[in-house]
Amino acid sequence: MRKHFAVALVATSTLLNAASHSAFARGTSRNFEPPLPGDTSGWLGESGTASYYGPAHQGRRSASGLRFDQKLLTAAHPWLPFGTKVKVTLAGTRRSVIVTVTDRLYSNRRVVDLSVAAARQLGMINSGIAEVTLAPA
Repeated sequence: MRKHFAVALVATSTLLNAASHSAFARGTSRNFEPPLPGDTSGWLGESGTASYYGPAHQGRRSASGLRFDQKLLTAAHPWLPFGTKVKVTLAGTRRSVIVTVTDRLYSNRRVVDLSVAAARQLGMINSGIAEVTLAPA
C-alpha cells in the first residue's frame, strides 16, 4: 500500500509542477512591461540577440495563421501585435531591415527571430545570431 501511495504522490507532484510551469508566462530578460494588447504607441524599441528561422520551418503555419515563407521579410516577437512593422538594425552597423511580425517567440535569450530573407539582408546568415536593435518602423 505504501508503495502505491508513494507512486501516486510522485505522479501527482510531477503533474502539478508541469501544469504550474506552463500556466505562467515565460520570463523575459528585458526590463520592461509590455503594453496592453494592440497598443504599441508607447513602445520605443528594444535591443538584444536575434536569430533566424531555418529552412525546416518553410510552409508551416505561424502563430498568426499565415504560412511561413523564408523569402518574405517577417519575424517572430514575444508580444508585439501581428502585422506590426519593426525596423531591425544590426548593432555596430548601419544595416537594417523592416520586417512584419507574423509569429510568436518563446525565448528568454532572444528578442526576435527573423526570416532567412531578413537575416540575409542584415548579413547574419553565417553567424546565426547577432546583436540587434528593434524600433518602430
